[in-house]
Amino acid sequence: MLASGVLGAAFAFTGATASGRGKQQAIQARTEIVRVVVSVMNPSGDFVGGLTQKDFRVIDRGSDTPVLAFTPDDAPAKVVVMIETSPAVYLIQNQHLAGASALLEGLASYDEVALVAYDDAPRGLIDFTSDKSSLATAIRQLQYVLGTGQLNFFISVASVIDQIAPITDKKALVLLTTGLDSSPRSNWSALTARVRAQDDVIFPVALGGSLRTAQTDKKKKPTPGEPANPLSFAQSTADLQALAAMTGGRAFFPKSPTDFVPAYRQIAAALRHEYVLGIAPQHDGKFHLIEVQLVGADGQPLASDAKNPAARIFAREGYQAPAEAPSPAP
Repeated sequence: MLASGVLGAAFAFTGATASGRGKQQAIQARTEIVRVVVSVMNPSGDFVGGLTQKDFRVIDRGSDTPVLAFTPDDAPAKVVVMIETSPAVYLIQNQHLAGASALLEGLASYDEVALVAYDDAPRGLIDFTSDKSSLATAIRQLQYVLGTGQLNFFISVASVIDQIAPITDKKALVLLTTGLDSSPRSNWSALTARVRAQDDVIFPVALGGSLRTAQTDKKKKPTPGEPANPLSFAQSTADLQALAAMTGGRAFFPKSPTDFVPAYRQIAAALRHEYVLGIAPQHDGKFHLIEVQLVGADGQPLASDAKNPAARIFAREGYQAPAEAPSPAP
């Protein structure tokens, strides 16, 4: 059941572990394991399945770090679909909802999805379920908020991240949003701190279509975290791109209603082909940039050239290291 959550949001998610296929080689929740969710796209644009632990190498601040645990790509995933229901998207609601079934249809039958709506705060609509038909029905029946209320995108995403933190399965957030936020810009810094501390992969699907480019200030490109007009599409575009980049996801910016279905299909394909690598963290209290590489049988990175271009790897940009090593067990 959905219950009262943090930050005054009326939701919480249950069922932190999956049954069935989730038992195979799943990484258990351990403080001393940093989870790195990875997807690999070949030069043709298709996601690669069937890779094993031996195919990956992780570089932590320039040094090799062993892969201690591994979850294969066919392990179940938990996906939160978070949909903005503010007045800003009321008139364009059909653009992103009409194609949302493409995301649900593209997921594996054992994947579970939860549905959350947000404007001034997140509202849990459906807890994690593999019943894709009930999810599709709930999406079609979404109610939009009219008026000029507060739009709290940053706090809403941070709240959801907090709620799903105990989940040890593969997990992701699909954000159907304008990315606009009318709250103080300091909430962006709080959100990025939470994102870097967790292993959620974020896939923003930007709403607004041509309005996003029509209102962009071409003289100056904003950067994430920079003070700006809180309702600037240019700023929200930078924010959505940053969330995807730091988590190993992808941001999509559909320009017309027909662009949503391909975006949802790409997200579903990525989610079906995610691996989770577990590495040991350093203990210096600093943010560590990491790099994930594909390696050959000799353990060396795969070579690439004009005739054999390298695969594209999507992974989180780094992790926040704990300040101290854990105390030994008594």
